[in-house]
Amino acid sequence: MSEPANAPEGFRSGFVCFVGRPNAGKSTLMNALVGRKIAITSPKPQTTRHTVRGIVHRADGQLVVIDTPGVSRPRSLLQERLNDLVRDTWAEVDVVALVLPSDERIGPGDRYLAGQLARLRGGPSVVAVATKTDLVSPPRLARHLAGIGALEGECGLALEQVVPCSALAGDQVDEVADVLLGLMEPGPAFYPDGELTDEPDETLAAELIREAALEEVRDELPHSITVSIVEMGLREDRDGRRPLLDIHADLVVERDSQKGIMVGRGGERVKRIGTRARRQISSLLGTPVRLDLRVKVVRDWQRDAKQLNRLGF
Repeated sequence: MSEPANAPEGFRSGFVCFVGRPNAGKSTLMNALVGRKIAITSPKPQTTRHTVRGIVHRADGQLVVIDTPGVSRPRSLLQERLNDLVRDTWAEVDVVALVLPSDERIGPGDRYLAGQLARLRGGPSVVAVATKTDLVSPPRLARHLAGIGALEGECGLALEQVVPCSALAGDQVDEVADVLLGLMEPGPAFYPDGELTDEPDETLAAELIREAALEEVRDELPHSITVSIVEMGLREDRDGRRPLLDIHADLVVERDSQKGIMVGRGGERVKRIGTRARRQISSLLGTPVRLDLRVKVVRDWQRDAKQLNRLGF
């Protein structure tokens, strides 16, 4: 992060985190606000596994948006740690945006989150964002917004604003930014103009590989997949005008049977994963990439504290 510079008059800045159930549209909304894909997206559960920061630059201010993992009932030590990570993030931000998808009914998980946020005395301001409005009719959206109002009263949650939007359709995304920035105090920019994330390149590469893998598997496998970057760097013997980024990565699963699924017949599946991931990484980093991807078994890593530590959780 750069040293804060003097802010022009009327300039606002601050931190906001998106919270919600899995697959609520948090990552898609953050990408839309930033204007570039920096967080992976997938309909599969537990896609986001760490906090991702995206920087929104505007003439009148700067928003640092923190995308957090979906909160759900923990069935593993990994999910317990992800839930704790989300709660810890609440103490570090100026605004919390509770993300409630319009195409799903408000349920127990939403009520639990709203109740937790209502207990944050003297903490961040809270807004609600009704995402995925492109998937519902106007009457359905009206019922959803009414449900958010009922949730506010039921849980004792004081919402500053409720904003409906569709990140995929680009509908009311600017209005979301307007509301969030309006809740920030006057202050300087925290990041230089043009910087869209402070995620290390290794983390971005690992996430894009995992996203490619998620596209290839059935519902029972996503929780078991993670990615570890073994080595990553520019090839030294290349001309500076023709750089090549070498990445050696492990696609980690929990059982031998899962390894067979990920490798595929004759290695076809892992090759498809590698090809898709390589293209995405090259596009994001602006450098040609050579990706060496291996599938590795780390038994029950989601429930093993030592392995979770080694894998960065």
